[in-house]
Amino acid sequence: MRQVRLVTWAAIVALVAALVGLWATGRLPVRLADVKGALNELPFAAKFGGPFTLTDQNGARFSSARLDGKPFAIFFGFTLCPEVCPTSLLELTKDIESLGTDADKMNYLFVTVDPERDRPEHLKTYLENFDHRIIGLTGTPEEISAVARAYRVYYEKVKTKEGYTVNHTATVYLMGRKGLLVSTLAYGEKTATRHKKLRALISGEN
Repeated sequence: MRQVRLVTWAAIVALVAALVGLWATGRLPVRLADVKGALNELPFAAKFGGPFTLTDQNGARFSSARLDGKPFAIFFGFTLCPEVCPTSLLELTKDIESLGTDADKMNYLFVTVDPERDRPEHLKTYLENFDHRIIGLTGTPEEISAVARAYRVYYEKVKTKEGYTVNHTATVYLMGRKGLLVSTLAYGEKTATRHKKLRALISGEN
């Protein structure tokens, strides 16, 4: 969790630095709603997300092009995660159920950060414990590394007596139908807040 906090603070520092840069050039937006657009105009602005091709829990190749036109939630974790991952996926399962028929208006992705152990068959067995609409994705270490970088996800192997575990970012990213980051679901966030964000994502135009 300490590493997750460090990543969060790093993102905040980057945002502040960007706003300072805008102020220095006289282009600081007057309205908060203009902040996102102004940041995207900067040459050093970080881009979030991007195209990828991985392997789903059925062993088929999965292209992010299949997500075009629909908002989606994406979470990075691993099947041997002792607490954060099963809790997050259980929360997401309850969120999906709360949406009713609107749940089919978006996609839900679980990307492993432990591709050496999380082969498709392992993902398939693991995800049977959660909503059937959650798609499990794995790939080569290089493919997973590339996707994690695109989504600014931190993950790191940590040795244990049994072998190793993986520390990782514990955030669900909510992406709009145009592939833009719209919001996030924090670990342990209030249920009402989560549901409000998901409904806003489905009804939005991003």
